[in-house]
Amino acid sequence: MNNPIKNQNIYIHMNDSDRFVISSGISFSNFINGIPLDLPNLLLIRHKFEDSHFNMHLLLDYADADSLKKLSADDVQGYGDFCWLDFTEEEYLNQLSGQEIAEILYMGHFKEHLKSPFYRKLQNQFVYLTGDDGRLNKTYYKSWEPFYSMLGAVISQKITHQREISFLNFRKKKSVPSIPGKILRSFMSDMKEGLVISIEKSNRNRSVIEVPVWVVGDFYDMDSMATEFENLSDHKQPDGKIVLDRKTGEWQSLTQMQVI
Repeated sequence: MNNPIKNQNIYIHMNDSDRFVISSGISFSNFINGIPLDLPNLLLIRHKFEDSHFNMHLLLDYADADSLKKLSADDVQGYGDFCWLDFTEEEYLNQLSGQEIAEILYMGHFKEHLKSPFYRKLQNQFVYLTGDDGRLNKTYYKSWEPFYSMLGAVISQKITHQREISFLNFRKKKSVPSIPGKILRSFMSDMKEGLVISIEKSNRNRSVIEVPVWVVGDFYDMDSMATEFENLSDHKQPDGKIVLDRKTGEWQSLTQMQVI
């Protein structure tokens, strides 16, 4: 159960109309390290981070650029509820109306939005909501481009990490290049249905690294999702693959017809 080579799968279910992703296998640390944007401040709606700052208008804590480094290294999964959104300047927090504050508190409590989760005054790009970080996360994205960039970076990090800890690898291996967003965008329709990207079941040889993907459906219960994935992956060809040519360092996506 604790074998770090196992449980290397990423589940993605994208809700395009409401701009959020349900995910499993992507932690806060993965997200922060993979997102291609600098986040100046995080408004901490629900958390247990001890090195935060306090805003008197909202009666909520926040993390600035300096404390964010400590937060990204903290045991966020041990917090339980961990909910935040980014913002540019503290002075803009003080301009939020009572209605906007109520909407933000509602998101932290119910992990649902009442109105748009993106606030003009705050200029936020994300809203991050979880009660069990890395296992079941709900993240809102104002733009999909950072999502694809982050996902490509996380997949590559997980492949690199798996190779480094494998008992077959005695020499240090170079990092696997990040997957370009345009490659992952080809799976957008599958992500809308609910997709597992399986680093655990990837195939490696001297020429290529092949990461298979399976469409499993829409889940909020990750135990049920894992059961469905195991059943599908044992009895069905993958619905696609993400393939790295190790000689050129280039990634490509393969559809189910190309896989077969």
